[in-house]
Amino acid sequence: MEWYSTERRCPPVSLRQAVLEGLAPDRGLYMPERIPRLPESFFEELPGMDFVSISRTVARAFFGDDVPSADLDRIVEETLSFDCPVVPVEDGIWSLELFHGPTLAFKDVGARFMARLLGYFTSRSGEGGTVDVLVATSGDTGSAVANGFLGVPGTRVHVLYPKGRVSPIQECQFTTLGRNISALEIDGSFDDCQALVKGAFLDQELQEALRLTSANSINVARFLPQSFYYFYGYAQMAARGKAGRLVVCVPSGNFGNICSALIAKRMGLPVEHFIAANNSNDVFFQYLSDGVYRPRPSVRTLANAMDVGDPSNFARILDLYGHDWKDIRADISGFVADDTAIVETIADCYRRTGYLLDPHGACGYRALKAGLRPGETGLFCETAHPAKFKDTVEAATGHPVPVPARLQAFLSGKKAAVPLPAESAAFKDYLLSLA
Repeated sequence: MEWYSTERRCPPVSLRQAVLEGLAPDRGLYMPERIPRLPESFFEELPGMDFVSISRTVARAFFGDDVPSADLDRIVEETLSFDCPVVPVEDGIWSLELFHGPTLAFKDVGARFMARLLGYFTSRSGEGGTVDVLVATSGDTGSAVANGFLGVPGTRVHVLYPKGRVSPIQECQFTTLGRNISALEIDGSFDDCQALVKGAFLDQELQEALRLTSANSINVARFLPQSFYYFYGYAQMAARGKAGRLVVCVPSGNFGNICSALIAKRMGLPVEHFIAANNSNDVFFQYLSDGVYRPRPSVRTLANAMDVGDPSNFARILDLYGHDWKDIRADISGFVADDTAIVETIADCYRRTGYLLDPHGACGYRALKAGLRPGETGLFCETAHPAKFKDTVEAATGHPVPVPARLQAFLSGKKAAVPLPAESAAFKDYLLSLA
């Protein structure tokens, strides 16, 4: 399968080139030339299938032309060494828990898959040398990518994060690793970090000096595997007889997660409707309201992984729907929860149900509470373990949040980060020093 740019100003490329480049030369994001439709028999069998078996089928549909089945199956198996269970919260609302991976965040799926697929391509290229992986993070992406690539031969990972805008636990997860992982503490916002990464791919001098790729959701190997758990979530709901009129709510920041869900729907996944839950960074909600996209600087919130004022994957959604606003609105509705609503929701849900939400899951849960219609069942993505936002959750509930041993281990490490201004020249000098 070939992969084209959303800007359509450069020729299509192979999967290997799309993964290694990350961003297309014309600043577009790569998309598959076709979205395969899975057979009805697959959906009939879903309720009895496990996570790995489901994901093998989905992975082969996109990557099977370029990666031998045995290698692709191994990549899937190594990626999914943990579960993503659905858990009942209250009548008609279920949580798809995506925080059971190594860094306790949903991005473990995409990051681990990409690390292994990139390792597969580089090990077979015969070119030798090192690939420098750039990733901008507002929290969980950095930790998932850093830990997914930790120790992968032939790779160096550079995590750019906004100073003072990630939780202490999140920061520990990518600043204490060492080895082939470097953390860059940027004096700015997530949008500044993302702009630095995108700018590096367009700098000819850097392209000639280094082999650069991105591990943000702009990379096809990061965002597409996230579709795996939507099929698995549906399978679990179907096995319980709860999949009829299913509405899925996705807490949304850079929109890679919901974009993979929309592609799953195009592949045949029978979800009735999606809700994109925003925090106060509500540019997509505003777009759904009037059809005008107005990117703006992000604002800091309690749900920091969603603090994105110009989501990269919006370009993929536009491309997927042929820039048709009405068609987008037919499949996706929007919702906004500010910090006050997030805290109220965490407290209310815990008081009534005993279920602990993290700030991002709180946005998704609240959206379903507000938006579900009679006869519908809601499934929201709980994207991170509540302990990663311990102070916020404890303040809201008045109860202690146990910290899993995996997170405790990160907290015992020593922080090592390179402070940089949010300036392209400084970032370029840093990268050239590695050449």
